[in-house]
Amino acid sequence: MAKLKITRVGGETVTLAVSPAVEFAFESKYNDGFHKRFRLEERQTDMYWLAWECLRSNGQTVPEFGLAFIQTLVSVTVEDDDSPNE
Repeated sequence: MAKLKITRVGGETVTLAVSPAVEFAFESKYNDGFHKRFRLEERQTDMYWLAWECLRSNGQTVPEFGLAFIQTLVSVTVEDDDSPNE
């Protein structure tokens, strides 16, 4: 299962799993397969939506998804469960 390393403007960095529930929410919102969309589209906005959903579903208070949320981000990167740094 992939994880997202999310760094926010205030310096906070969290690493959250892209859980099956997050994948389901993504597919429901975009009406497309999770892996297919990332393989074919490669849109950074999709990554930001995943970060938003991961934060929200883990109980963090976040602005509604849109520019207000995007402006809270410094970076969003994907990490694999097999990462040697964990």
